[in-house]
Amino acid sequence: MSGSASACERHSRPRLREMSSDHRHLFLHHASPLHRLPPQCKLAATVLFVFAVVSTPREQMWAFGLDVGLLAIVAMIGQVPLPFIVRRLVIEVPFLAFAFLLPFVGNGDRVRVDVLGIHLSQPGLWAAWNIIIKGTLGVAATIVMVATTPVPHILSGLERLRMPRMFVGVMSFMVRYGDVVGSEMRRMRVARESRGYDPRWLWQARAVAQSTGALFVRSYERGERVYLAMESRGYVGSMPSRESNAARSAWLTCLSLPGLAAIISCAAWVAR
Repeated sequence: MSGSASACERHSRPRLREMSSDHRHLFLHHASPLHRLPPQCKLAATVLFVFAVVSTPREQMWAFGLDVGLLAIVAMIGQVPLPFIVRRLVIEVPFLAFAFLLPFVGNGDRVRVDVLGIHLSQPGLWAAWNIIIKGTLGVAATIVMVATTPVPHILSGLERLRMPRMFVGVMSFMVRYGDVVGSEMRRMRVARESRGYDPRWLWQARAVAQSTGALFVRSYERGERVYLAMESRGYVGSMPSRESNAARSAWLTCLSLPGLAAIISCAAWVAR
């Protein structure tokens, strides 16, 4: 009996580690200097860098080239490979699809494209360029930050930046139980398919609607059980946190990126 129990325990441990190590596809396990920086510093630097990029005039393309160079240097320091960033930039494709339509539907002066023989709106071209370059730089900066900071550390960094603890608590539960709800949905789909029902058409959507309702009820009941378990362990409305102030050198290191981006933006406005 003891041998079988130990065998079951050995088989269950990898599964438990797999369930607890969520968001592994977002975080890269390295020992780079960027990984060792405090999360609140990296969060503030990312937000300020995005603001600096957004405030850069769209006509000054050289400024965006310098921003790309700065972000590439940071990615190299954090050992974040370029293919890793490119694969995760796919998330912005639905948002950029609208930008590709602007040169065709925009008003104003039109420019003839000699290769295709079509006329494109010049303001639409500038608007499309503005959305694409600024959106791509913002998403890429976020990818580098998330790739060098585990999700629990990001949540603790938000709390150290004085975000309300209620919001941080809600986001932490969303992160922790998102995979749980997703696995529950997959088990329900397998159970439905094992009974020979696999809806593929619109008039067969009743089973999917019923599964969605059952999933909502199960998730709600699970949330109540978790909340009662937390109250029984002394939960008073906020999660315990360990205050940790970042060193001044860490702040100076992280804020150097948005500082240089702000200088580039100011230079672009002067040269405009």
